[in-house]
Amino acid sequence: MNLQILHGEVQDFINSHLLDDIHIILLKGSPFKGVSVQELAGQIESKKIAQKKLPSWFSNPSVYYPKKIHLEQSSSEITAAYKAGLVEGSSLLDLTGGFGVDTFYFSKKIREVIHCEINQELSHVVSHNYKQLQIKNCRVLAEDGLNFLTNSKQKFDWIFADPSRRNEQKNKVFLLHHCEPDIARNIELLFDHADRVLLKLSPILDITATLKELKHVKEIHCLAVDNELKELLLVLEKGWTDLPRILAVNIQKGNTEKFEAEFPDPGMATFAPPKTYLYEPNAAILKAGLFNSVSNAFKLDKLHPNSHLYTSQEKVSFPGRAFRILKIEVADKKKLLALIPAKKANITARNFPQSVQELRKKFGLQEGGNLYLFFTTNLDNKHVVLLCEKIMK
Repeated sequence: MNLQILHGEVQDFINSHLLDDIHIILLKGSPFKGVSVQELAGQIESKKIAQKKLPSWFSNPSVYYPKKIHLEQSSSEITAAYKAGLVEGSSLLDLTGGFGVDTFYFSKKIREVIHCEINQELSHVVSHNYKQLQIKNCRVLAEDGLNFLTNSKQKFDWIFADPSRRNEQKNKVFLLHHCEPDIARNIELLFDHADRVLLKLSPILDITATLKELKHVKEIHCLAVDNELKELLLVLEKGWTDLPRILAVNIQKGNTEKFEAEFPDPGMATFAPPKTYLYEPNAAILKAGLFNSVSNAFKLDKLHPNSHLYTSQEKVSFPGRAFRILKIEVADKKKLLALIPAKKANITARNFPQSVQELRKKFGLQEGGNLYLFFTTNLDNKHVVLLCEKIMK
């Protein structure tokens, strides 16, 4: 750490260049004797990410930022606060602490928190920042979390882990046992020290494949923010043998959509041709795979077993987007373009052989406007287009 970065004139420089091209900054060099231009560029890149992801940290001029990859991999304040709402008790170990955003929020709920981070430089940054953020109930350890557990006799109410989702070649991985540390292989060690474990996993991980690797999963949380899937969270409880509950959560400003059921989806959907209204589930429900339960819970009909679009005669409040169907048309270019004089529309493809990009090119349509086109397959296995207008909540 170079604490000269926190001097007032250096911070003023960083804040005044957050919107500037980082390559131009690197070419100009550093105006400060004790701070290199590479250090300035690194702080600018990371602080730029924090501005949106970690607003309360961004507003504190004494926070020191590590390399931007650590910011990219960290939780946002929104998702960290959600995870903190899942835990309770007096002690928690964060096995893979990282930049420490999750630990910061756990410390608001748990009396004693330990943050383990094998990267010593990052651990020092976290220790510094916690002092600036007035966190006094968190012990920061610059060591491997599994090694700490192996040599410890301490019991915790919770253990939290966020295994790394990139391999040695820096490629994204799609299976739990490819993540580091290998939680499934070490689960007995974790349960020796805590009865409850909370895992933060990549949203790209396959839920069914993950459950085949892990035992004692009590809850699955598919967490989205503004309809963008962010995290897959698993709550494990020692000795749990029942089926897990799965929760689809979409956090939006002023409104959080929640829907839950058993996993795998126990429902049986009903089917019908398009009626007056069309519904598209939010990203969390799509990840959770609760397609049949959604049909049952909201008394909606699916358009096709593989389309995951729903319809009703009367409007219902739905965890996702709702539309009024204006017209149903075949996917014929001449007929369709006659209905879109402005040549502008929002396109969605569900259970359709062509992608949105291919459809936009084929029909020569620009993005935007008030018209929404859903390219899909109906119950007769014919390709159709639903012309819709969005219903605002």
